[in-house]
Amino acid sequence: MTRDEFQARTGASDAAMADLDAFLVRLTEGNAVMNLVGPDTLPDFWNRHAWDSAQLFHVKPDALTWADLGAGAGFPGVVLAILLKGRPGAHVWLVESLAKRCRFLESIVDALGLPATVVNGRAEDQRLKVEVVTARAVAPLEKLLSYAQPWIVAGGQGLFLKGQRAEDELRDARKSWQIDAELLPSASDPRGRLVLVRRLRRVR
Repeated sequence: MTRDEFQARTGASDAAMADLDAFLVRLTEGNAVMNLVGPDTLPDFWNRHAWDSAQLFHVKPDALTWADLGAGAGFPGVVLAILLKGRPGAHVWLVESLAKRCRFLESIVDALGLPATVVNGRAEDQRLKVEVVTARAVAPLEKLLSYAQPWIVAGGQGLFLKGQRAEDELRDARKSWQIDAELLPSASDPRGRLVLVRRLRRVR
C-alpha cells in the first residue's frame, strides 16, 4: 500500500497525513537506537503499521476514547490519535510499562499535539474508562484479557489485532474466561484477525 492509497482508503486529511509523515520520520530515527519495530517492516509502513492500526475505525467508527495497552512504538494508538485529532471529546491513552518507550511516545504526542496521554505503568493497574481498549503484539489472548479486564469491566469493549493463530488463541482463552467475542477479518493481512470482545468474566 502506498501513502496515497492509505489516504484514499481512510479519508485522512492532508493535515493527518503530514502528522503520519512526521511520525514515520521519528519512528525511523527512534528505531535506530531502540527496538521499536522490525526494521524490515518500515518500508511497508503504510500497510503494515498505519493501515493495520487505522482499520480499527471500520469496526468502531464512532468511538472517541481509546486505550492502547502495551503501546510500544505507537501502534495502533498513535495512528488512532492522529486520525482522531480535532474531533471534540477524542482521547487516546497510551499505556506502556517501559520508560524509554514512554519517552519516545511522549515526544511524538508533544511534537504533533495529539489528543493522547502516555501512562507509564501496567495496563491492569489502571482504572480509566474508555469506549475501546486495544493492543497489538502484546501477549497471547488469554494473558492479554487479564490486562484488559479492568477496562472492559468498566464498560469498554476489547478490539485486539491478532495474527493467524487468533482462532487458537481464542479457543485457549475460553478455558479461563467466559467471553462474548467474535473474530473479524483483518483488512491489512489476509492471515490476520481482529478479536472483538464485548464482555468477559474469569471462570477459573
